[in-house]
Amino acid sequence: ELSSTLQEMEVEVLDTRMCNNSRFWNGEIAPTMICFQGRHRGSAPTKVRSRGDSGSPLVCGKRAAVAGVMSFSGKKATDPFKPPVATSAVKHKKWIRKTLR
Repeated sequence: ELSSTLQEMEVEVLDTRMCNNSRFWNGEIAPTMICFQGRHRGSAPTKVRSRGDSGSPLVCGKRAAVAGVMSFSGKKATDPFKPPVATSAVKHKKWIRKTLR
């Protein structure tokens, strides 16, 4: 069941090279993607794959700027070898500005 309450979670961005390791996403993470994990051990965005988190913003900074948009994760949200991945808004900034004009 989807939550009717807005939820948030503190996350850490992971090194892209580590995420592309053969034990993790095995080269599937492009330079325009952000790989992340829950800041506290054992925490992970739940129901990422199937229940409404896709398209959610990944924000950072004191002014809460959008850094990315939730894209995909492994079959199990808690699988440490398939951390969630967002599409980078920063890498697409020029395209976003051009499109919004």
